[in-house]
Amino acid sequence: MSSISTHVLDTARGRPAAGIEVRLAVRARDGWTELATARTDADGRVTNLMPATAPPATGTFRLRFEVAAYFAAQGLTGFYPYVEVVFEARDDGRYHVPLLLSPYGYSTYRGS
Repeated sequence: MSSISTHVLDTARGRPAAGIEVRLAVRARDGWTELATARTDADGRVTNLMPATAPPATGTFRLRFEVAAYFAAQGLTGFYPYVEVVFEARDDGRYHVPLLLSPYGYSTYRGS
């Protein structure tokens, strides 16, 4: 079964970014189809965004992280209201997409 997970770390504070809303969508012929919405846990993780009823994870996927609310809750104003990470899943496997976040920058990569 396919899985798509993430881990958000607040690099400015040196700790996990808890409570960030994360949306998973898949590219369809006429745009994007949202598959799931979750929030990062106390460790900054969402362990699997793929619904159990979803088809195998192949295609183009988008993770959207709603970071403005996260920073506002800390009394901060960030530069990015949200972060979108678009990636290709070429087989029915495990995809882990970490996000390293600060108010004025971010970085991502394919994790293991």
